Formats: sequence, structure tokens, C-alpha cells
Amino acid sequence: MGELHERARQGAEAIKRRRDLEPQVALILGTGLNTLAREIQQPTVIPYSEIPGFLAATAEGHKGELVLGTLGGKRVAAMAGRFHCYEGYAARDVVFPVQVLRVLGARTLIVSNACGGMNPLYRAGDLMLMDDHINLMGVNPLVGVNDSELGPRFPDLSAPYEPGLLDLAERVALRLGVKLHRGVYVGVLGPNLETRAEYRMLRAMGADVVGMSTVPEVLAAVHCGMRVLGVSCVTDCCLPDALKPADVAEIIRVAEEAAPRLTKLIAHVIAEL
Repeated sequence: MGELHERARQGAEAIKRRRDLEPQVALILGTGLNTLAREIQQPTVIPYSEIPGFLAATAEGHKGELVLGTLGGKRVAAMAGRFHCYEGYAARDVVFPVQVLRVLGARTLIVSNACGGMNPLYRAGDLMLMDDHINLMGVNPLVGVNDSELGPRFPDLSAPYEPGLLDLAERVALRLGVKLHRGVYVGVLGPNLETRAEYRMLRAMGADVVGMSTVPEVLAAVHCGMRVLGVSCVTDCCLPDALKPADVAEIIRVAEEAAPRLTKLIAHVIAEL
């Protein structure tokens, strides 16, 4: 057994000692999007500090808890809060929970995030399915010795976001009356917001939204054979010629207001998996 897989197994065993539940779906909840965790039935809440290898979630709007239970009739494990490279953490440590959840049994990962909208058709509070991504974070959690127990040396990224899950999410959104875009997420390191010139560049590259997370987790999930669905919440409009100073409190407020719609969407998607 490889070193990374062994570390992930130890993390999974620590979780099992608190509750022996094999999740069918893993969830990562972004900034201000913890509402979904409160919908989990018969929950067992485990602080990250009690799971070997998990880091401290220091970003605003991130609780730092793993919630186990059921949602939509499926067994789930939800990360209420994630880790970011801008917190000073190495990419491999940021994605360690994904590997733990895969070893625990999860085969599907649903990841959410708060992001800045660069597509002029997007508005604050809109939701966007991640159809693809661009990695401009300058890091990759798969760099270094590969642990073949977790996945292949050269994972294919021709479709990192499962087409079947994307189609399912669109059908569910249409039925529920939830407005849902479909576009490209670009991941940057942060923690600063972008300049006007950078927003122009990112938009010209083909990105619809920009954020500081998610891409490393998706790379790790694809590497270890998980199906991935990503949903972004647009918390502010990043149009270079109408750019306003960023307000973190306002960003969190917008995410919290959008959280009930995101919760309804994901809960129904899980029920239909």
C-alpha cells in the first residue's frame, strides 16, 4: 500500500470510529454555503481537528466540520468548509480530505464554491454548473510521487465534470424552476481579488467565473476515479469597466441568500442519482 493511500486509510478509520457509514456521495461546501449541511438527516458532526491529516479551515464562512448522514435517501459525507492554498497549505494537503472520502467509499463528489462572475450575462446570486475549468493556480496536487493505489500517474481530464451529472442537474433545475448557467471556472491562487486587466485576460481566455478553490479537489477526485459535479455561486460581478471594490461581508451575504436554491438543487440531484 502506498504512503498516500495509507494516510487516507488512517483518516477514514478515524471517521469510522465516530460513525461507521460508507458514503455514496461526498460534498464540499464553499463560502457561505453551509445550509446544505443542516439538511442532512441523522447527522454525525466531526470537527476537522479530530480527523488525522485534516487541516484547520481559516477562511471566513467555513465551519471546519465533516457531517455524516443521509440526504435524498443517499448516504452522504459533507465537508462544511474547505482548505485553500492561499491559507498557506500545500496542494496535496488541501485535497487530502477528498482522498479520505474516496477511501471511505464515496464514488461521487459534488463540489460548490463562491466565485466572481465575469460573464456579462451573469448576476450576483446566480448559480453556474461547472462544465470545465482552467487551472491558473500555479499548483497541482498530483505533482510528486504517484500513489497507484489512489489513481494513475497521468489521469485523463477530457471530461472532469461528469456529463451525465451535468445533464441530470440541468433537468432537475428546469423542473424546480432554478436558474442555472453552464460555463467555465478558472481557478487562481488568491487571496487578492483580480485587477481589471486580469479580469479582461481571464474572460478572453474563455472563463465565465473566477475563484480560489475547487480545481485541486477536482483533480484529486478525477485521479482517484470519482464522478464530479461542480456548482458555482456567483457572489459578485467582475466586469472590468464597471468594477467596484470587493466587500467580503457582501460576498458572504449573497452566498447565504443563494444557499437555499443551491441546497434544493443538490438535494434533488442526490435523490435522483
